[in-house]
Amino acid sequence: MASQIQTPIQHDAGLVSRQIIVTGFVQGVGFRPFVFHLANELGIKGDVVNNTGQVSINAVASGVVLEQFCERLLNEAPVNARPFIKSVTETDQYHYDDFRISESRALDESEIHILPDLPVCEQCLDELFDQDNRRYHYPFINCTQCGPRHSIITSLPYDRHNTSMQEFELCHDCEKEYRDHGDRRFHAEPVACHECGPVLNYVGPDTTITDNQIALDTCIESLKQGKIVAVKGIAGYHLMCDATSADAIQRLRSRKQRPDKPFAILLEASQLANYVTASAEELALLQGASRPIVILDQSDRCELPDVLAPGMRKLGVMLPFTPLQYLLCRYFKKPLVATSANISGEPIITDNDDASVRLATICDAYLHNDRPVVRPADDPVMVNTKHATQILRTGRGLAPTEITLPFTLDEPVLAVGGHIKNTVCLAWHNRMVVSVHNGDLGALRSYQAFNNAADDLQQLYNIEAKRIVCDAHPGYASSLWATQTGLNVSTVFHHYAHASSLFIDHPQTRDWLVFAWDGVGLGEDGTLWGGETFLGGPGHWQRVASFESFLLPGGEKATRETWRVATSLCWQADMAFSSASQDVETLREIWEKEINCPRTSSAGRLFSAAAALIGLVEIESYEGHGPVQLEALAETVQAEAISLPTLEDATGVMRIDWRPIISMLLDELLSKAYRARCFHETMAECISKLSQYYTARHGELAIGFSGGVFQNQLLLRLIRQRLAWHRPGLLLPTTIPVNDGGLCVGQLVENFFQ
Repeated sequence: MASQIQTPIQHDAGLVSRQIIVTGFVQGVGFRPFVFHLANELGIKGDVVNNTGQVSINAVASGVVLEQFCERLLNEAPVNARPFIKSVTETDQYHYDDFRISESRALDESEIHILPDLPVCEQCLDELFDQDNRRYHYPFINCTQCGPRHSIITSLPYDRHNTSMQEFELCHDCEKEYRDHGDRRFHAEPVACHECGPVLNYVGPDTTITDNQIALDTCIESLKQGKIVAVKGIAGYHLMCDATSADAIQRLRSRKQRPDKPFAILLEASQLANYVTASAEELALLQGASRPIVILDQSDRCELPDVLAPGMRKLGVMLPFTPLQYLLCRYFKKPLVATSANISGEPIITDNDDASVRLATICDAYLHNDRPVVRPADDPVMVNTKHATQILRTGRGLAPTEITLPFTLDEPVLAVGGHIKNTVCLAWHNRMVVSVHNGDLGALRSYQAFNNAADDLQQLYNIEAKRIVCDAHPGYASSLWATQTGLNVSTVFHHYAHASSLFIDHPQTRDWLVFAWDGVGLGEDGTLWGGETFLGGPGHWQRVASFESFLLPGGEKATRETWRVATSLCWQADMAFSSASQDVETLREIWEKEINCPRTSSAGRLFSAAAALIGLVEIESYEGHGPVQLEALAETVQAEAISLPTLEDATGVMRIDWRPIISMLLDELLSKAYRARCFHETMAECISKLSQYYTARHGELAIGFSGGVFQNQLLLRLIRQRLAWHRPGLLLPTTIPVNDGGLCVGQLVENFFQ
């Protein structure tokens, strides 16, 4: 128990009066009723009150009883609470006749902690399917232990009038529950029922239905007919259709212009075994508080259409999070495609009118509701291995992510992340809060979401940033925004931020060997890095190894038109590549003259080029398309690694020669699957040899991995096999995404130690 307890003064009756300040996650979780009942059980007099982000308890009892009270406050708190006793101070307030819950009060100084949205609890689920309960089939059922939090809060203290529920006036029965200290819905701010709460609104071509049950039934019938329905959830819309219907999925792909990227499915836990295999750890992750999309292996029994996840033997699977999702799954009785309702790279759509306009060419019908969403959030995406859980995308149920820093800041800092997979973080004292996923900032709506997130974090937590930290690339939208704030701005090179992001999960580690592999990011020498190896630690990284650089003909175009990268590599290796794509002659001219051909050492681009060279993907329809297909194919066979030569350049950086890979990838005497596996084995072997070399030279080093390339689970498995000799093994970010979604955190850490 962390506290500052003064020596008590004994009152005439042998009583002590103390004010106990409790911080942490203590609002919106039923903490005050818990305090009320515990105090009455122990015979304590006083009161408990919500302040701005903390709970203040005035307690009068014997010293022994108050010590017991403090201990039980921490050990017996409600399941979603995470209390921390900030201080215990002697007072002279002995006037209480009983123990009561007093009205909330806002303070000038606050210590705000905000819960993410919570999945519907078991008690509410029982009521949801109980025909005798007045909330039977009510799609917005909740209590203090579940339901929306982050997505509905407008300001603090966390009271109903400070949420998007303020416009819904409580009926008599709900008001009674809301005011009853003994009810689990006491001050459950989103509390409502069929009579007084939000209502579903089904809108079809010739139909508008504003009735919860009829709207739900009509939506389910539309899905059974193969229609695509936009369904408003707790933090935004999903596009849903029958996941067993190839026709429905193909229509969704065509309309959404998403030809290849896998769709996630939503289903009940009882259906899992029919479609996927899940370990005990994966099941626990699926059923955890954030109910993420989890990447799982398809089972032998799976008969879902191949068009759901083309070329893959894995599926993104999500269990219901909200009561509405439970109702849809229970009565549809089959898996549903549940993909974010957005335009590629943009944030999820939240507004009813916006959805009706922007999704008009995609969906056949809408299932709206009239509860406003204050903050959008995509579904989080995770993958679990035998060794760790990786966050691939933060989102609903995870954000805001609160992290206790292993250092203390002198002033509040806002770190604004990168250009893609953007997140931002606000840090002050020893606290940091990371936003939801904002998307790719090349899209206007994503940029607006980024701008809103930067402002919203400061307003919600009542903290004004004094310094901005951004990527060193001056052309990133986040960097341009930083320079326009008028605040002091610090820049951090992209891959130093990736490396430093490891520090949050491994703060005791000082001597690192870090592999920072991703797409591209500006390096200290002015080229685009992406296949780097660093020695040192935050604030003093030394680049010791990198891939031999190559040209990206067409610059940004090479990101998606990966045949350009493949062709460039072949020309540099004095080999020929026959691409089905056109304009190779023009490409050769700009390549030879190095016009709009930035130089890079990117490992991510090597993966994309490998997929193009063996004929899998020459033009990527989504980020990582080629590497994802390459990994899936490589999983089907075994192969041997190729040894890549290394040579130290004039600056002392060990350069890895990738050219032997190119000749292997072009060898049509080898199967495509063998070549894909050989590429992965070679990359893993390269990391293994560098690890052995630098640990032999520098002694005991922690070996870390950061950057989007290390979302590749096959690559990580092959690296683990080769580094079995090393303890404590591979270290990766676990609290934040390994990709650019964790970049803002690394920027903050790197800037602190610079």
